[in-house]
Amino acid sequence: MSDIVGKNLQRIETPIPGLVLLELPVRGDSRGWFKENWQREKMTALGLPDFGPVQNNISFNDATGTTRGIHAEPWDKWVSVATGRIFGAWVDLREGPTFGAVFTAEIDPSRAIFVPRGVGNSYQTLQPNTAYTYLVNDHWSPDVDYAFLNLADETAAIDWPIPLSDVEVSEKDRAHPRLADVTPIPPRRMLVTGADGQVGRALHALYGDAPHIEYVTRADLDITDPNLATARRWRDYGTIINGAAYTAVDAAETSEGRAAAWAVNATAPARLARIAAEHGITLVHISSDYVFDGASLQPYTETSPYSPLSVYGQTKAAGDLAAATAPRHYIVRTSWVIGDGKNFVRTMAALAERGINPNVVEDQIGRLTFADDLAAGIHHLLDTQAPHGIYNLTGSGPARTWVDIARDIYHRTGHDSARITPVSTDVYFASASGPIAPRPRNSLLDLARITEVGFAPRDPADALGDYLAKARAAP
Repeated sequence: MSDIVGKNLQRIETPIPGLVLLELPVRGDSRGWFKENWQREKMTALGLPDFGPVQNNISFNDATGTTRGIHAEPWDKWVSVATGRIFGAWVDLREGPTFGAVFTAEIDPSRAIFVPRGVGNSYQTLQPNTAYTYLVNDHWSPDVDYAFLNLADETAAIDWPIPLSDVEVSEKDRAHPRLADVTPIPPRRMLVTGADGQVGRALHALYGDAPHIEYVTRADLDITDPNLATARRWRDYGTIINGAAYTAVDAAETSEGRAAAWAVNATAPARLARIAAEHGITLVHISSDYVFDGASLQPYTETSPYSPLSVYGQTKAAGDLAAATAPRHYIVRTSWVIGDGKNFVRTMAALAERGINPNVVEDQIGRLTFADDLAAGIHHLLDTQAPHGIYNLTGSGPARTWVDIARDIYHRTGHDSARITPVSTDVYFASASGPIAPRPRNSLLDLARITEVGFAPRDPADALGDYLAKARAAP
């Protein structure tokens, strides 16, 4: 027993990304020993994922030399032994540059290893009466994709302590393919909702048509459906980017619009958050400057209290609070989004070309956010695994009014910016026939946190020319 007692809890890296070996403290005396095989608070403090196990399995092996594997399942495992000792071998069978990488180690009760989804797992017992134990974060199902590798694969070249010719191996394991014939396990799926919106289109342009990414509109997947939890095999998903929103700000002030706004902007994010929490999914939710009343004289930070003026703002604030219940969440708060679709920049450019001299609001300040920059910021948060939470993400640079932006557009398109007449918000909407939602007069968002994690938002003035050129070139 002396060889397993007295170790300190320690994390040991391996050549396979995400595969982490841990030394476990074991306490013993004349009666035997005790260990904490999985202790969530301590393990996650060492950087292990909070992988949410749902099942505990034990494989008891009578004889020395029993050999099992190599199996890669679409779930994570936490492997140790209760009695005995094994030689473990792990092979990366995931898509990517480390496909085929190998790591081996002996595991006794004082060691455990976290095996991420898609990494092939195998072992050979080194002592009789070995109890191999593992936690998994999904239930076995015949409807999911697995990958297998032959124990004797020449490329992996695992140096088994006991030759495979001398040990007990099942016929099924002997028949598994060589590495060259293995179909790599793809990444967990990514779902992008609101794929037909400005942000959704920008995300599609950035991420492309990789087979593991699913772009959906409401016609494909209604996130307001009460049965959303059963609409997909959610354990196969690693990320949901919720780009769907009800954005008809004035229509939300009507009876019908109010109900629709609450359904899409608040209830649906709550359902997505429950799904994300249950299945270990990272939820990215896009928020709005409308969650604030605009009365502040300073830019709003991520911790500024909610104070929405309108129904739209209230529903977006409720959606933020709901999304934050997902343990792995990014709430990306933005303003004045400009992308592929109907927006202020396109409208002003069209009015200039048609010879129209518009009235434009002069008493609201903020910054434009180009949708491709917003998509790039989301990609950065996910790719760098930035700390979860709320991030303000808009264009950078000085505050501008809608009049400033409109005049810039007229100037860049070769028109006289003096054709624009500045008016107050109240005057602009004075002749409106329907309900008008109150607008925040200050939409400036503080960008310190997003820059601290390594993303530098562009100054919209630098991007506006490129955007207008592309818009003119578009059919």
